[in-house]
Order: sequence, then C-alpha cells, then structure tokens
Amino acid sequence: MNAALTRFIETREALRDALECEEFVLHYQPQIDLRTGRLVGVEALVRWQRPEVGLVMPGAFIDVAEESGLIVPLGRWVLVEACRQAAAWRASGWPDLVVAVNISAAQFRHARIGAEVLAVLAATGLAPAGLEVELTESILLEGREAALATVAQWQARGIQLAIDDFGTGYSSLAYLKRFAADKIKIDRSFIVGMAEDDADRAIVQAIIDLAGGLKLRTIAEGVEEASLARQLQLMGCDEAQGYLYAPPLAVAELEGWLRAREVSSVVCCKAC
Repeated sequence: MNAALTRFIETREALRDALECEEFVLHYQPQIDLRTGRLVGVEALVRWQRPEVGLVMPGAFIDVAEESGLIVPLGRWVLVEACRQAAAWRASGWPDLVVAVNISAAQFRHARIGAEVLAVLAATGLAPAGLEVELTESILLEGREAALATVAQWQARGIQLAIDDFGTGYSSLAYLKRFAADKIKIDRSFIVGMAEDDADRAIVQAIIDLAGGLKLRTIAEGVEEASLARQLQLMGCDEAQGYLYAPPLAVAELEGWLRAREVSSVVCCKAC
C-alpha cells in the first residue's frame, strides 16, 4: 500500500510538472474503410515525452491522471492540440481528414464541456465535421438527460459521435436509439479473439448486426492481420484500425504515411 501511494503521489506531481512544461505529444492511428481501403480518419492518442525516461505510454499514467483530476486539463490539451493539427492537415492537402478524440468521464462531467468543445473548434479553425468525439457507454448512461442535451448540441453543429469500447461494460441498449450516435467502436478485446473463439466472433457479429439495423457505422479496433480484416468485411464491419495498417504515428510519420499512400494510389491508377 505504501509503495502504491508513493507511486501515485510521485506520478501525480510529475504529471503536474509535465502539463506546465508541455511534455505531452499526440500520436495518430489511421482508420480505414474496409470496403474501399480509403483513409476515413485518425484517432488522437496521448503520449508523455518524459525527460530522462523517454516516451511513456498512457497505461502508465492515465489511471493517476483520472484519480487526481488532472485528466481534465490533460484532456483539454489533447482536444486543443488534436483540433489544431487536424485543421492544419485539412488546410494543407487532406481536406476530408477527421480526427477522433476521446473525452473522459471527468471531462464530460465538466459543466461547460458542451460549449468548450465548440469554443476549441472556433479557436483552432477546425470545421465541426472534422471532429469525432469518442464517449464510453458509461458516460452516456450516467446522466442521460444532460448527456443527451450535450451530444445533441454537438451533433447539431456537425460533430460526429462514436461510442468507444462498446460491449465491455454494463449497458442499456435503449440509449443507442436516444443518443443517435454515428459510429460504434468494437473493443479490441473481442477482435483479437475472433480467430480462435466462437463466442468473440458471435459477439462481434451481433454488434455489427445491431449497428446495421440502427444505421450506425462500425469500426474494429486492434486489427493486425489481413485475414481478420477480410473476415470483418464479410461480416459487414465498415472500418478498422490497427497495426495491419499502421501503429499510432507521430505527426511527421503520419504525413509520410499519407504521402506514401497517395503515391501508391497514383501508381496503381496508372497501371490500371
């Protein structure tokens, strides 16, 4: 217990310093249309560039950020930086690029989160259609009427809504109808087990069928093999992200990846 408390306090104080010293960076993982192979968006994922340690993955600090309340300023920074970068990309040759940003439960409980997201879009110059907000089921179920009003405010402006980690927690499926989401993200825990586990495969198929009946798009997380991507396509899944396509990439790396795809597309078209 003492060791855990010491770790918590040390990490909390280091996170405070990191926020002040701007030690965080974003990496972006491409999201691909399974039917066309076209890039449909990128998910913004935070990393901590910690001095004398190196690049720290979120699993090592997000729990402390959430428990300490620092997830709110950190989440705000992620939103601003992701929108700023997406606006720059859309202005410099990728006009249809959409950035997906996860908003934590603590952020969402913030009284002005609805207006805050719109203010960030205005300040960064990103069109609302260029932002996809990811929320977990638990957020939508906690305060249904308030959540419904906030989500409706965003969607009226053209912001897209994705339900993250779908199927991993308790849920009332009736909320899917009320919140009029645009996309369901199928948790990677179901995807990685599909090849060998009939139950995981059945769950994924059920989610895809449910989403299709409600006219929602589906995206599979954690796709690492071409055979799995083909299977998901045959099952009716719309989109995928994972190491099969690219790991989370730094800004310069993603831009190189995008240019390489453009060159490959041009070469393919000429060959055809």
